[in-house]
Amino acid sequence: MSRGGYGRLSAGDARRRSGQSRAGRAVYRVVWALAFALAKAFFRLRVKDRDNFPAGPFILAPVHRSFIDTPIAALITPRRMRFMGKETLWGNRPLGGFLTLLGGFPVERGTADRTALRAAADVLALGEPLVMFPEGTRREGDRLRREDMHDGPAFVAARAGVPIVPVGFGGTVRALPLGSRIPRPVRVTAVVGNPIPPPARTGSRLPRRAVSELTDRLFAELSALHAEARALAGDDQTP
Repeated sequence: MSRGGYGRLSAGDARRRSGQSRAGRAVYRVVWALAFALAKAFFRLRVKDRDNFPAGPFILAPVHRSFIDTPIAALITPRRMRFMGKETLWGNRPLGGFLTLLGGFPVERGTADRTALRAAADVLALGEPLVMFPEGTRREGDRLRREDMHDGPAFVAARAGVPIVPVGFGGTVRALPLGSRIPRPVRVTAVVGNPIPPPARTGSRLPRRAVSELTDRLFAELSALHAEARALAGDDQTP
């Protein structure tokens, strides 16, 4: 059994969810190093408290204010981060292969949330880190709102028995404002929070209250990290 009580993945499921051969891992390291060097030069990317990343599987839970948040999330650690993507994107084999190389995995659009959550749990069962935006989609404004927070990351973390790592971003809105297609060379900062442990479980039951309380804690810590990252990036100053 996996850590969170899910059944052991079959070899076929593992290959489908991971999709990274030894050669693929080598290619990813090269692509990541080049992309990180580019982000370091163009955005003066700074990652604060990188040592907070745990060694095993975890859920990376970043704030979401810009469309470049996703690639920045992939660059704040050399480990391959996993992302959900629409299954239709894998209809194009070259594109699907590239997305898989970068850490994407397909989830059928229009299916129940349970299907997506199980796919997420499968990835964590492979020992890989997974990115889940707690706000669900890109939001506007300097501050987070509790009503925008979804319980999905907390639910998956609790079921899988893995920690959540909150991450605040600063500068990403100025780097790619709403409506812009070309990024601007402004400072971008990521602040990595301390891992939030999953709640203790009693038997096979996972109380809804425990999930909600985990989301409450994630909201509080993510709000503080977002404010710190914005201050370090100089978001209140003229670029």
